[in-house]
Amino acid sequence: MGTEPVDYCREIENYLCRKNDGHLIRVVGPSFEVVSRWAVDGVPLPIAFRGIDRYFERYYRKGVRRRPVRIDFCDADVRDVFDEWRRALGLASPKQEDASEAPASAERRGPSLPAHLERAVLRLTSARVSGALGADADGVIDRIAAALDEARASSRGVRGEARQRLIDRLAEFDRELVAIARAALGQDAQHALELEARAELDGFRDAMAPDAYERACAAAGDRLVRERVGLPTLAFD
Repeated sequence: MGTEPVDYCREIENYLCRKNDGHLIRVVGPSFEVVSRWAVDGVPLPIAFRGIDRYFERYYRKGVRRRPVRIDFCDADVRDVFDEWRRALGLASPKQEDASEAPASAERRGPSLPAHLERAVLRLTSARVSGALGADADGVIDRIAAALDEARASSRGVRGEARQRLIDRLAEFDRELVAIARAALGQDAQHALELEARAELDGFRDAMAPDAYERACAAAGDRLVRERVGLPTLAFD
């Protein structure tokens, strides 16, 4: 797969065609400029695909689709997913790099701790029902879900050191769940996900210190493991 903007745009065009049920919408003119900026900014193709998916999911929730989607409409979602991906991997975002030139009010804020806990509990329950982690993990999932329910009940009033202890506990739960998920996947699947994680980060490797690159690869691998088995991210930043 090529990495030049023209090759990148061709991959995006093919993916958009599949999402549009085979209806081809050419990525040319202003649309080509939009997608070319994704390529130049280092948006990995899987991340761009995920942003396109997010737009389509929202579009379908509105009712019956009336016309094929143009790629321009997906730009904000692709950028949002790219920002989330970079934060999850500990990569500096363009907003952070230009922080001296941008007002603080322009920074994007994530969900609140109570909202994060509520979403985590729902997704963790779904993961248990799906059985993706195997029956041996049910006890661990139940224990973590119960702890999250307890934390959710009190999180609105948690401040200072108590809040930090809760955040630290979430990180411990997160590591425990990912370890269980990796074991459930097996060695072959783990190796394939590691290769996929490194491919996502290929465009950033030359600009990163070796230790930072390895940490980012590990974080990318954890994210892919979560996606494979439908786990939430329990850690809260």
